[in-house]
Amino acid sequence: MPRIWPPAPDGGTMVVVEPYWELTFDADGDVDAAQRDRLLSGAEDERITDLLVFAHGWNNDQRRARALYRRFFTPFAALAGPEVRLGYVGVLWPAVRFPDERIPDFEPSAAPGMPGAAASPVSPALDAPTRRLLAEVFPGPEQAARLDRLARLLEERSQARSRLDEFARHVRDLVAVRETSPAHEFADDTGAGEPAMLTDDAVEVCEVLAAALESTGHHPELFGGLRKRLWHGARELLRQGSYYAMKRRAGAVGQLGLGPALGLLAADVPRLRVHLVGHSFGARLVSYALRGMPATVGCVKSATLLQGAFSHYAFSERLPHDRSRGGALRGVHQRIDGPLVACFSRHDDALGKLYPLASKLAGDSASFLGLWERWGAVGFDGIKATDGAGRVRVGAALPRRGCVSVDAASVVRRGGPPGGAHSDICHGELARVVCAAGRIDMV
Repeated sequence: MPRIWPPAPDGGTMVVVEPYWELTFDADGDVDAAQRDRLLSGAEDERITDLLVFAHGWNNDQRRARALYRRFFTPFAALAGPEVRLGYVGVLWPAVRFPDERIPDFEPSAAPGMPGAAASPVSPALDAPTRRLLAEVFPGPEQAARLDRLARLLEERSQARSRLDEFARHVRDLVAVRETSPAHEFADDTGAGEPAMLTDDAVEVCEVLAAALESTGHHPELFGGLRKRLWHGARELLRQGSYYAMKRRAGAVGQLGLGPALGLLAADVPRLRVHLVGHSFGARLVSYALRGMPATVGCVKSATLLQGAFSHYAFSERLPHDRSRGGALRGVHQRIDGPLVACFSRHDDALGKLYPLASKLAGDSASFLGLWERWGAVGFDGIKATDGAGRVRVGAALPRRGCVSVDAASVVRRGGPPGGAHSDICHGELARVVCAAGRIDMV
């Protein structure tokens, strides 16, 4: 049935976006079957010509994911031509949002006093809301004991090196999966193995993460001494470790969940044109969905990746630093009857500074030379080392097929604490990019 959005959480006017459906997936990629069936029947009953499927990224719970979808989908009805019948799908999957970060989908003025509003913590201690969130992400009594110990170590902030080593060990155990688990294949986009933050010297890792936080201006209190610096770096290690687990989960939900669901949709509504959109780790999710679609499916007409939080070499046939290997998503653009578009912005500090440090391969040079080139994110500098991939500015014409990077720095540019430019994606210009990529007739 058509879905009418509730009043905007920021106090704005009610926005109607319809028909709208949701697809909810669990951590293993299993879909809510009732929701899927409503989409399958509804898309046919509503005579949808073009279906926009949007997957959120990190720093979202379901309420905020819905708010993001409401804001992003709003311009499309006014853009679509008279013969276009749009439908909208919001993908909901279990991501993580640390409560002390700014709410990413609202201007700062809209958020004061709300849970999760911007704040500069006076200590790196693990607050109760974050502790509860981590318990949901990492369930079970064994993980609960690790989280309790991590919280105590952050509270104590001992000067003993052994405590930092212990903290790093618990983080690594927290995010680890069994060697035989199929989840392993979803964590790595370039075949490089586990990142250095999970294997290198704990003091070095915490110092580098602390320095990266300073460089973004998020935590000015970090200049207060070595002990405080290192434990802020340790807390960032826990955050990045959690994001690493979410990165792995995004791949699993895409390939094992959304991909097969698209196959059923194509079979039930064969004339339907599907346009995938993903933000941050959601961009990774929809990219892996292409890999998980049945081989005969041709319903996807475009994929638009907004500030994608995964390797800029993920689509490469041959890695520049290792010609014997390619990216995990090489060739998936051929599953699209249209272009694969990666929007990127140099203003995205979350991807430009912290992401490369968290992605760096264990055992690589401690000098960090060439870090951003080798370990960069597609949402920061676009698709790299992929034959035929073009680069254009936002608003320029797009190719009909293949990979293309769109420099969106002119619109994706809001600075500030975590969630700033990285989440600055709700713009009419980007809605036009989606329409142009999918060859949706526009007025």
